[in-house]
Amino acid sequence: MRPLTEDDIRATFVNAGPEELRLVALPIDFIFVDWDHLDFFAWRDPRTRGRAYLIAEVEGEPTGVVLRAAEGSSHARSAMCNLCHTMQPADQVALFTARKAGVAGTHGDSVGTYICRDLSCHENVRLAAPLAPSELRGSVDLKIDGTRRRTEAFVERVLEGAAA
Repeated sequence: MRPLTEDDIRATFVNAGPEELRLVALPIDFIFVDWDHLDFFAWRDPRTRGRAYLIAEVEGEPTGVVLRAAEGSSHARSAMCNLCHTMQPADQVALFTARKAGVAGTHGDSVGTYICRDLSCHENVRLAAPLAPSELRGSVDLKIDGTRRRTEAFVERVLEGAAA
């Protein structure tokens, strides 16, 4: 992923109004981000519980979405992240929703998916050993590629119908 400044990051969000953009808090370690090793950039808001951000390159352009994490916990024993396809204990996966971009978003339409609660998908797919006994170890490159594609597809779902 190409390096982004704070201003670049604020300009990427497709589903946020001016007031929401003003509230965006970058991660504490932002100046240490190693952009060369990121497939996408995601973080939990350090000041606002339940808010998170995800930026992926869609058609070569960084495109960001504001996310909301569902509160509560699951009674399931394990769950799978829909981005990195990593099995996790259920309390480490959360439902994240994003208001759709454009008119659909102003009417309250949103999309959601289950994602690693700490948004560490880009790290999880690079781990040397499986995270769960039932998880098969595939090619790391294939897992990285799949995670990038699924992340881009999620952002594209937020964008659907925005240009209309």
